[in-house]
Amino acid sequence: MARKARIRLTSTDYKKLEEVCGELRAIAEKTGVKMTGPVPLPTKRLRVPVLKTPCGEGTQTWDRWEMRIHKRLIDIDAEERIMRRIMRIRVPEEVFVSIELM
Repeated sequence: MARKARIRLTSTDYKKLEEVCGELRAIAEKTGVKMTGPVPLPTKRLRVPVLKTPCGEGTQTWDRWEMRIHKRLIDIDAEERIMRRIMRIRVPEEVFVSIELM
């Protein structure tokens, strides 16, 4: 029975997230390994409403700041040579990767 690796990618910058997904897909295609994904998981939206005036007086006008956290899930067969290639991928600072063997 083949072991699988579940790769979770999270980032605030979806373009860099898609770049890493593309690199993983290219590795899977070159080596001929079975890969499912990237499956887009729900985007977490962190919202912070801030009062515009520093003193708190005046009209109640608010700035609404938002940070979005994008997530992708990839399942890939965990052969040793493929895992070595995945570990060598250059990952941008904004992208967080967690690999779980199943």
